[in-house]
Amino acid sequence: MLTRATRREWLGLAVIVLPSLLVSMDLSVLFYALPALSADLAPSSTQLLWILDLYGFVLAGLLITMGTLGDRFGRRKVLLVGAALFGIASIIAAFSTSTEMLIAARGLLGVGGATLAPSTLSMIRTMFHDGGQRQVAISIWTMGFAGGALLGPIAGGVMLEHFWWGSVFLLNVPVMALLLVLGPILLPEFRSPQPGRFDVLGALLSLAAILPVIYGIKKIATDGVSWQYLGWIVLGLALGAAFLRRMRRAEHPMIDVQLFRRAQFSGAVATGAITFALMAGLGLFISQYLQLVLGFSPLKAALWNLPGMAGMALGVTAATVLSARVRPAVLVGLGLLFAAIAYVMLAQVSVTEGLGWVVTSQVVLAFGIGGVATIATDLVMATAPKQRAGAAAALSETANEFGGAIGIAVLGSIAAAVYQSRLPEHIVGPARETLGAAHHAAASLPAELGVPLLGAANESFVGSMQWIVWLAAVGSVLIAAFVMVALRRVPARNPSE
Repeated sequence: MLTRATRREWLGLAVIVLPSLLVSMDLSVLFYALPALSADLAPSSTQLLWILDLYGFVLAGLLITMGTLGDRFGRRKVLLVGAALFGIASIIAAFSTSTEMLIAARGLLGVGGATLAPSTLSMIRTMFHDGGQRQVAISIWTMGFAGGALLGPIAGGVMLEHFWWGSVFLLNVPVMALLLVLGPILLPEFRSPQPGRFDVLGALLSLAAILPVIYGIKKIATDGVSWQYLGWIVLGLALGAAFLRRMRRAEHPMIDVQLFRRAQFSGAVATGAITFALMAGLGLFISQYLQLVLGFSPLKAALWNLPGMAGMALGVTAATVLSARVRPAVLVGLGLLFAAIAYVMLAQVSVTEGLGWVVTSQVVLAFGIGGVATIATDLVMATAPKQRAGAAAALSETANEFGGAIGIAVLGSIAAAVYQSRLPEHIVGPARETLGAAHHAAASLPAELGVPLLGAANESFVGSMQWIVWLAAVGSVLIAAFVMVALRRVPARNPSE
């Protein structure tokens, strides 16, 4: 009979969900602070990109290393060190007096975030031994992590209504202080009983493999395809192959590559990555549609994300309740079909009407994806040995990061091509590149020229968005079919596990 969690473990879960929420929130919280930040620190365009992207680069690059460190040296210890670093970096970022200082602080935040993300998830594996309780805990963690991405723009918008741009970082400080105080009291320590020697070369190879690929993909998404960016991706893939070869031969590898031979693990990781790829660019399209096409303020546009959180909560709850009776393949497949329906709904938007479709589709999408994320994460954590839970969590989150980056690059490139192809030939220059540039150009023109330009640009953007969501709908159906095959032999969760 497995030991069931007590009130202490559930209180501990509340403590670790908050930092996971902040880790995902910090990926988007700066979006609406950019105008004030730019006016204060006057960064160059290149520096501005580093301010935005460095956090995500470092986070993705160090996830596997930090997850392994937690397994070897103690998950609670690594979690608390990460919390201290995240809090200190947040204070530095909030009170930065130069662009260089803010860039360095964002890098430190990435290091802290990479420490927190896998540690919080692997702590659940340590604290909850009963299968049913563990899935409930993972469901709560999923809502927190996904909710952070939705709350980031809202929290940033509210803080900027009343305070300076640096205040968006100070949201992190009290939560990290709470974790440092309550963590040693409520969270158990766990380390692998036979950790072996830490693989320094393997850690360097993982970082060297991930960073060039993420960098190349993100640059293609923003600047278009070039041989230079493709070269970075090829370099990263080559180093990734060297990393995997070392993992197969090392006496004490950072990750157990044999896990990928198990359909339960590899299918769940692949499903998460591809789902994130299809979803990644959607938020960017919706935010532009609400702000530029419908004319909403940034905060008003962000607030329309809130109904999606209700859909997420319902999807996570439904998947958790049904998981003891319904096989994972069916639950994940149904979640992806709900996502496909949501994409079809979003394809109905027009230049003049679309808010109802946007809100409804976000609720349905969050419902479906919430269930997918919960089941996939539980499959990853249940498959991995307890002593390797940190590395398994890091692998899953790294795959999701890759999926998101690839989705933005591929879907963004397709959308840009469709947008440009639908514009009249007489529209040239920056207005032909992006919707934002078209709106900027139209604002400087007389009404008889600016109004037709806006109309053409908005029509072309909506057309490109419809292309993307139809592709996402087809992709979701194909992934659902893949899941039904890949996970067909995985049984429903046994409540006594």
